[in-house]
Amino acid sequence: MSRLFPLPLTSFAILSLWLVLASSYTAGSLIFAALVAVAIPLWTVRFWPDRPLLRRPLRAAGFAVLVCWDIVVANIQVARQVLGPLERIRPGFVEVPLDLEDAFVATLLAGIVTLTPGTVSIEVDMERKLLNVHALDVPDAAALIAEIKTRYEVPLKEIFGC
Repeated sequence: MSRLFPLPLTSFAILSLWLVLASSYTAGSLIFAALVAVAIPLWTVRFWPDRPLLRRPLRAAGFAVLVCWDIVVANIQVARQVLGPLERIRPGFVEVPLDLEDAFVATLLAGIVTLTPGTVSIEVDMERKLLNVHALDVPDAAALIAEIKTRYEVPLKEIFGC
């Protein structure tokens, strides 16, 4: 079974997203979604030789909901900032010190930061253990760093046990 589904959560996520985005639920669409959900992980598993194990899947599900919520809230905040007086926007770069040892989990953190509107991960530096981030509005760099660490890094450490 693990040979056919080397990354079962990835297969499930691909199948779920496909079905959410599908405009019709025909037998052909469902079969194609299942084939894609099996084929992509089979093809990409060799690119992840040292992937960390998911230690707390229920925590991961809750964390995914939190990230989705943050994306919605950040979209509203960015819209307000862009539609408001542009002089009040204070863009900036911040260096977030990482407590993560695993490069995959650090990259996942960078992806989450980038998915959240108003912030973009620039670089993950595992040698210096820093995540470089550009933010649309940085009134307080220390507060942004603390938010990224407490809201995203700490849960990722719990989820992957690193």
